[in-house]
Amino acid sequence: MRIGAHVDPADPLAEAAARKADVVQFFLADPQGWKNPLPRADAQALKDSDLQVFIHAPYIVNVASPNNRIRIPSRKLMQVHAEAAATVGASGLIVHGGHVDKGDLADGFANWRKALEQHKDTGVPILIENTAGGDNACARKFDALAQLWDTVGDLNVGFCLDTCHAHAGGEDLLNIVDRVKAITGRIDLVHANGSKDGFDSGRDRHDNLFGGGSPGTLDAELVAAVVRAAGAPVVVETPGGADGQGADIAYLRAHL
Repeated sequence: MRIGAHVDPADPLAEAAARKADVVQFFLADPQGWKNPLPRADAQALKDSDLQVFIHAPYIVNVASPNNRIRIPSRKLMQVHAEAAATVGASGLIVHGGHVDKGDLADGFANWRKALEQHKDTGVPILIENTAGGDNACARKFDALAQLWDTVGDLNVGFCLDTCHAHAGGEDLLNIVDRVKAITGRIDLVHANGSKDGFDSGRDRHDNLFGGGSPGTLDAELVAAVVRAAGAPVVVETPGGADGQGADIAYLRAHL
């Protein structure tokens, strides 16, 4: 099982080495901005390395939004990030499930389908990630996730399971892999994160699993059990830099 971390994009190869990681995930542009990614000098080196690479789309991407000024730029940004992800040999582009604010969730699901139907295949699959907050989120509660998958599941879209988001979003981690696979049929990536906040808090604040930070509210052994059951590549998005993330990676390896 390949385990790694979300790292600074300046030098992912060096960051992976510092954490003894098999996998790296990073942003290709400002996660809070609308700018397109720039070509990377290390693109070929990343493709040629033994690392498995995942790219995270900017947080502001919300293809479910009923607001044209958000939804349409989000579709374009998802496309250009997928194209850029292909240049580094990425195994997937992670995109948050999004939300519809006070609108109808059914419209959000339909907007996701339109976005995926218009998306030009780059060889890098889109991996929808469950989210922690929002009452009108498309992928926070699993009943909504099931409706989303009924709408888009035939479009070869993948799924990224985040343990912090599930816990903070009100979904128990016990048997969560079976519940997710009953909906999506797949888990392509696990974000193995602790949580600083309690169950169903709606707050997306990651914590370390072991060592590198303060003890959170999420049992590290339960996160390890999720990783073990999922059998997918793993990324920790935890605090503490190389030391904190390295300890989390080592903990997961020791418990698999």
